[in-house]
Amino acid sequence: MNEPVEDARTAPGEPPLPPAPPTSRFGQRLAVGALIGLVVYGLMALWADFDGLVRAMRQLPLARVAEALVLASAGYLARFVRWERYRMRLGIQLERGTSLMIFLAGFAGTVSPGKLGEALKSWLVREVDGSPLSRTAPIVVAERITDLLALLMLIAIGGLGSHPEYAWMFWATLGVCGALIVPLAWPALAKRLMGPLDLLPGASQITPRVDRALDSTALLMAPRELPLAILPALAAWGLEALAFQRLASPFFATGPEYTFALFAFCLPLVAGAVAIFTPGGLGVTEGLMATLLVERLTLGGLATGVAGGAAAAITMVTRLCTLWFALAVGLTALVLFRRSRGRAAPARASGAATGS
Repeated sequence: MNEPVEDARTAPGEPPLPPAPPTSRFGQRLAVGALIGLVVYGLMALWADFDGLVRAMRQLPLARVAEALVLASAGYLARFVRWERYRMRLGIQLERGTSLMIFLAGFAGTVSPGKLGEALKSWLVREVDGSPLSRTAPIVVAERITDLLALLMLIAIGGLGSHPEYAWMFWATLGVCGALIVPLAWPALAKRLMGPLDLLPGASQITPRVDRALDSTALLMAPRELPLAILPALAAWGLEALAFQRLASPFFATGPEYTFALFAFCLPLVAGAVAIFTPGGLGVTEGLMATLLVERLTLGGLATGVAGGAAAAITMVTRLCTLWFALAVGLTALVLFRRSRGRAAPARASGAATGS
């Protein structure tokens, strides 16, 4: 068994890491994501005909929305299982409650390109136990790659063969994942590929962090680790696809089948993930999801105008119960984490003053 990566919090000769990202900058990025979301949903309302969208929204029972939120929450817990395994593989010691709070707080970075804003978790871990970012940030990379692999598996199960026009997206994404996994799983190869970094000014400061990040990534991306990480991701995204199916079913005479839900939910997520220029896949994910729904609804006999309103309603509520609900959970967890750290600071100071 591979040993955990050495704790290099105080690596000799390495300059101190920068402070946590300013709250104002984080808030600005969040505001930009929210603004883009408003624009996207405003355009969807115009595309679908606002009156038709309102009628479709009224047709959606609130009980289905509550059910979708419960399923999404269960998916978060499945992904927490993966986070726990990853942090233990890296030897990061956290209390279970603190670990859960940090994991959920990472969702505050959901509305960011490629969801890489979830690297916020690394900053929070460092606040608790001092682990350097270069050691813990690879968790986010491993999570994104295993998420993509799980989504691709669900797309294949959901009916890729019946939608050959999207096969190129599937195979291109799978190829990118494979091209990343090979060097990341073997750090000697990755370090050789990154050899030109040694020629850059200040390489002596960068190289130790890069080496530590590659060592951490190799532990997480080892061939025997991938199945153990993909299984929780399959459960998580499968549950969110079920939420999508439950939200869509009031608009179908029969169905939609769960296989269609897997395909129509997961493929847009992959499209949004690879379109890294969009925060949280906004616009790309919604557009493709609505397109797939319109195709299926019209095939079921709905008029194009009615199908457009129904597709827009399903898409917007699905994203509310997944993307935006995750953001709300993340912001709440981040506030609670900050408060708990604020309460702990006076206690630590008091203990130091009394010599305890």
